[in-house]
Amino acid sequence: MGTYADVSFNFSGKVVLVTGGGSGIGLATARAFAEAGATVVISGRTQKRLDTALGGIPGDRTSAVRADISDPADIERLVSTVIERHGRLDVVISNAAGYVTGEITDTSTADWEALRQANIDGFFHLAKATLPLLAETGGSFNATSSVSGLAGDWKLAAYDATKGAVSLFVRALALDWGARGVRVNAVAPALTRTDPVADVTGSPELAAKFEERTALGRLGEPEDVAGVHLFLASDAARYVTGVILPVDGGTSASNGQARP
Repeated sequence: MGTYADVSFNFSGKVVLVTGGGSGIGLATARAFAEAGATVVISGRTQKRLDTALGGIPGDRTSAVRADISDPADIERLVSTVIERHGRLDVVISNAAGYVTGEITDTSTADWEALRQANIDGFFHLAKATLPLLAETGGSFNATSSVSGLAGDWKLAAYDATKGAVSLFVRALALDWGARGVRVNAVAPALTRTDPVADVTGSPELAAKFEERTALGRLGEPEDVAGVHLFLASDAARYVTGVILPVDGGTSASNGQARP
């Protein structure tokens, strides 16, 4: 039994796969499940980052498999490795993703294809490979979408489109797989302190603009999102599926008016 943010969850005996588990939200989520007793497998493209991540996760029930989620063969190998090692799969956290900024006229075809492969194709292949296994265990599939998959941003059209696809994938898959005992949900973070957005979060001036738009008056931390992943995969959320849950400090509560 592990305690996370004053709420106790027990994932003992459960096997959890976290893609993009080498840093940021993925690493915080892997750590949260490990603390709650789960056996955790993290994946990512860089072995050095995965090795560093393992050093920051307590216990001996966490391992890493290097994999590129944009490559369907890598996803097949990743999932096969999890089953070979542990014999089951209970929770999948589809977290790995790419990030591209700029207006559409500034976005190269190569950048769009790489973004699509990471954010949409990677989700598609991971869900296709793992949903049948989750049906065997009555498991849960969680995605990390974004508030950018719920409404638009300035100069993020390509990224917004891919996260919008993730959000609708989640809702449709919840319908298709609910009768087979699989719950499919997503978290939708607002700006969170992670490496891809370090140029924004590391700038006091830019960060202040985002903090002004949140009801709680601060940027998100990876642990803020990890706790919601933990909840959505737990029995406490056993009647929750098809939900895109904003984890945004109240950003989406606003109608867009400026703070007085």
